[in-house]
Parts: sequence; C-alpha cells; structure tokens
Amino acid sequence: MNTYSQDYGMRESASRVKPVLSGLVLGGLIGAGAALLFAPHSGEKTRAEIRNKTMELRDQTVDTVKDKISLAKSKASQMTADLKDKAQELKHQGQELIGRQPDSSYETTGTRKKANQGYE
Repeated sequence: MNTYSQDYGMRESASRVKPVLSGLVLGGLIGAGAALLFAPHSGEKTRAEIRNKTMELRDQTVDTVKDKISLAKSKASQMTADLKDKAQELKHQGQELIGRQPDSSYETTGTRKKANQGYE
C-alpha cells in the first residue's frame, strides 16, 4: 500500500509541474517576441549607442580627474610657497632675536655692574 500512495504522489507532482513549466516557456517566448516588436532600436544600434555613451562617460571622468589633480597640485604649490614664506619670516625673526641677545646681555651685565658698584 505504501508503494501505491508513493506512486500516486509522484504522478500528482509530475502533473502539477508540467503546466508550470509550459507556462514559463510560453511566457518567455511571448516576452521575447514582444521585446523584438517594441524595441526602439536594433541590437547593433543599441550596442553602438551604449559604446558611445560609455566612451563619453569615460572622457568626462578623465577630464574631471585631470581637473581635480590640477587643482590639488596648484593648492599644494600655494601651500608650499606659503610655508616657505612663513619659514623665512620665522628665520629672520630668530636671527633678529639672536642679534639682539648679545646686546641685551651686555646691557644686563653693564646694569649689574653699575648696581654692584653702588653696593661697594
């Protein structure tokens, strides 16, 4: 008995699968036919259009990247020039401070000597 119910179940499953598969195949054929009828261009024309658009996009991307690189280089050059100017300014300030230092120490030493003479 078990074999009869298993056999019946398999036949029932097979009978349900056939209509589903035939519906899928028929739907696919109808869809392909509709796509061919309503397609705006031929396949060759569509591929050429995709190729052209891709090349345009590539060219735009290359131009944009070149512009951004150029802008970055220009900003880097400006920053480098600004830093060099600031470094020169700091160098001159440091030299001025060093140049004044011996005078200040001499003045301080002279002031100390005068102050010490008053205590002597």
